[in-house]
Amino acid sequence: MYLWEKIILGDLMTDSKQYEIYNIIGRNIRKYRKLRGYTQRSLSEALDLSESFIAKLESRTNQTISIDTLLMIAEFLDVEITVFFDKETK
Repeated sequence: MYLWEKIILGDLMTDSKQYEIYNIIGRNIRKYRKLRGYTQRSLSEALDLSESFIAKLESRTNQTISIDTLLMIAEFLDVEITVFFDKETK
């Protein structure tokens, strides 16, 4: 079962698991942002989000994010939303 399926099915309910999920998402946003040549500032300006929000997403701060915002970022970076849940990203 994929991580995103577990999230949707509600199998990951503990705080530590949620923290891990947000860190995975943030790490992947950072990966694809850099692959596409965007800075945190340019991404935030393009999507009308604050630069500090993007910075918090990409750090280990347990910043929450809505599915709508995650989808908006995925569409802008031209990736499927599911790539943000890939645990293998370093």
